[in-house]
Amino acid sequence: MNPNNVDRRDFLKVTAAGTAAAGAAAAIFGATAPTRALGANERLRIGFIGPGGRGFGAHVKTLAKLQKAGEKIDLVAVNDVYSVHQDRAAEFITKETGTPPKKVDDYREMLAGDMVDAVCIGTPDHWHAKQSIDAMNAGKHVYCEKPMTHTIGEAMQVVDAWKSTGKVMQVGVQSTSLPIWPKVNDLINEGKLGKLLQFQTEFFRNSIMGQWRYYSLSKEMSPQTINWRRWLGVDEGLAPDMPFDRAVYAQWRCYWPFGSGMYTDLFVHRTTSMLKATGLRFPGRVVGAGGIFLEYDGRDVPDVATVVADYHEGAQAIITATMCCEETPIQQLIRGHYGSFVFGNGEDFSGFEFVPERSQVTQIRDQKRERIEVAKVGDSTEAHFKNFLEACYAGRPDMCNNPPDLGAAAIVTVNLGAQSYREGKAFYWNAEQRKVTEADASWAANWEQMSKARAKPLHVAGWKAGDTGSLLKEPEYMALAGPWIDGKPPEAASGAGGN
Repeated sequence: MNPNNVDRRDFLKVTAAGTAAAGAAAAIFGATAPTRALGANERLRIGFIGPGGRGFGAHVKTLAKLQKAGEKIDLVAVNDVYSVHQDRAAEFITKETGTPPKKVDDYREMLAGDMVDAVCIGTPDHWHAKQSIDAMNAGKHVYCEKPMTHTIGEAMQVVDAWKSTGKVMQVGVQSTSLPIWPKVNDLINEGKLGKLLQFQTEFFRNSIMGQWRYYSLSKEMSPQTINWRRWLGVDEGLAPDMPFDRAVYAQWRCYWPFGSGMYTDLFVHRTTSMLKATGLRFPGRVVGAGGIFLEYDGRDVPDVATVVADYHEGAQAIITATMCCEETPIQQLIRGHYGSFVFGNGEDFSGFEFVPERSQVTQIRDQKRERIEVAKVGDSTEAHFKNFLEACYAGRPDMCNNPPDLGAAAIVTVNLGAQSYREGKAFYWNAEQRKVTEADASWAANWEQMSKARAKPLHVAGWKAGDTGSLLKEPEYMALAGPWIDGKPPEAASGAGGN
C-alpha cells in the first residue's frame, strides 16, 4: 500500500470500528446466550482437569477451602494424565471435605452426563481451548487457567462457544478481580489523565537455574505413570508425537509447541489487567523483540522480551521483562496528557499514585501529586474463584471479572508479540474480520493523515470527558505556517498578522 494514497475517510471508518470493537466486544462476537441460575437449594458440582501445579495448588486447594467456608459447592471428580497428581488431588479432597471424588481416566467422561456442573482446567496451554470448548458444549461452566488459549484462532473459537452456549467462563488471571482496575477505568473515562496515550507493564524475574526449570523432575515420571500420547494431544491434532521426555512434560512452558514462555505465562497477567484498567481491548499493530541471551539450557523461548502494541484509539502498550534481572524492573503505569497513574510492581495493591503534568500543559493550577486508595485484597486467587462461583450461581456470564472476550484481547496482544519475535515481522490485527496480516507503511500514514486533517484525538470506549486533555493550544504565530501560494505568504490569504 502506498502511504501517500491513504483515504482518510476509510481510515477513520476502520479506526472507529476498531475503537468500538475494543470496548464492546459483544458487538463483534454477538450476544451471549441465556443460561440457568442455580436453585436456592442446589449445589455446584465441580470437577478438576489437570490438577498438577497451579491446578492443584490454586484450583483444588482454594475451592476446598471455600467449600469448608460454606460455599455451595462439591468437589466431585478429578482427571490427570499423571496418576501421581490425580491420586494426590483425590486424597487431598477426601481429607478436606470428607467425600472422595471420582477419579476419571479421560476428561470427556467427566463431561458426559450430569457428573459435574463446572470444571477447572489446569492443563498445559495447548489443551485449554479444546477442553474449554468441550466443557461448554457439554453444558458445563468453566474456570480455565491463563492463558486462555495457545493460539489466536483458538481464542476466537472459545469466545464463540462461550457466546453460543451461554455458560459462565472465567479465565484465571486472578489480578483482574482486584478492585483497583474498575477504579482506574472510572477515573480515565472521567478525564483525570486527559487523553490516554500509553501504558507500560512488566514481569521481571531471576533464577539461577533458568525460568520454569524449578518444576522438578522425578523418576516417578515415566510412560507407566503418565499417559504421554494423551498429554501431547496427538490424536486431537494438538501436538506431534515425540519421545517421552520428563523435562518437556514438567517444564513445558520452555517449548513452543506447548506454551510461549514469558509472553503467555507472564505477560498475559499484566496485559489483561491493563486492558481492564484502560478500556482498551484488541490492538491494531503489534511488534515483538527479544532473544535467549543467557539461558542456554535447551529451551525454545526467550529470556528477554518486549512487546509493543499500538491501538486504534491512539494509545500504545509497552510490555517488557527479563527473566534474569528482578531487582530493577520498570514501574507499571498508565500515561495521559494531563498525568499518569503509577502502580509500582507486583499485584499487591492498596492504592496508586497520580502524578500530574506541568500546569503550563494542563492549565490546572495547584494540581499536586496524590495517593488514591483502594480496597486491598488479601488473596486474589480466592477472590477470583469467588467471583466465578457467584457468576455460576446467578447464571450470569457477564459477572466474571475475566471473561473470554477480555481473555481473547490479551491473547491477541501477547501472541502476536511472540509471533513477531519468531518471524521478524510486525503484524496488524483486524478485530472485525478476526484476521492477522503483515504490517506495512499504512499505520504511520494513517496517523499522519489525521494530523494533516487536524482531526480530534480518539478515545477508549467508555470515555465521557469530551475534549478534556485532548486538544492542543496552538500559539498565534502558527498562523504564519503553511505553503506560500503564488508567492504570497499564508497570512495574506487568511488576513492574519504576526511579527
